Amino acid sequence: MTDSQKKHPGKAVTVPDFSAAKAQGRKLVMVTAYDYPMARLADEAGVDALLVGDSLGMVVQGRKNPLAVTLGQMIYHAEMVSRGASRALVVVDLPFMSYQESSRQGVRSAGKILKRTGAKAVKLEGGVRMEATIRAITDAGIPVMAHIGLTPQAVHQLGGFKVQRDREQILQDARAVEAAGAFALVVECVPAALAQEVTAAVKIPTIGIGAGPNCDGQILVAHDLLELTQGKYPSFSKSYASVGSAIVNAFSSYAQEVRSGKFPSAEHSLK
Repeated sequence: MTDSQKKHPGKAVTVPDFSAAKAQGRKLVMVTAYDYPMARLADEAGVDALLVGDSLGMVVQGRKNPLAVTLGQMIYHAEMVSRGASRALVVVDLPFMSYQESSRQGVRSAGKILKRTGAKAVKLEGGVRMEATIRAITDAGIPVMAHIGLTPQAVHQLGGFKVQRDREQILQDARAVEAAGAFALVVECVPAALAQEVTAAVKIPTIGIGAGPNCDGQILVAHDLLELTQGKYPSFSKSYASVGSAIVNAFSSYAQEVRSGKFPSAEHSLK
């Protein structure tokens, strides 16, 4: 392991550190995590924040979209991630229908997440239409990361996972969530030029995913960047390691050794 891969030194990342990063021109690094081992490894690598995303519905549960994920499941996974993170800021998605009903419902759901998991912030989808809910949650002392552009919980309304190009709506959404008190903003699947415009239009940091290089930070799904996801990968994602293939090879070698009688050997037997 190289020096750059060893445990990243420094204090825990806080919500104010996000604003400071934008002011300093320092890029923010986020990745998803759904359990203790992945959180611990990403934290050791020095990422700034871990998102316990409702994307777990797809990459962990094997579903086609995140709509079936429950608040209880998010809390379960966030507990594990929080235990694995000593430096990274842990942010947790509010799942579908845990905040859309009313601002009061959103505050209640966000409060449950922070009380039960040790996470430091929540994330919710929607711009102008969620302004009141974001304001209510932040007024309760709970930091909110907003999410605009492609919002996966609205996949049926959007007609699928498609690039979002409505410039006026996206800019209105960005300004609305900033005014409501969001400390950061995920911008998903929008043209790079539009994401750059959004980044310039708000004072809070933008975190891009499929939004080009000019956001204030980037986030990827861990299972995608490690090639653990089955099927087609998003065009905006990048593979950094073929972990899936390595796992298949390891299981295959284990199976062959068991069937041939090579494992367990005397070395792996108790005396």
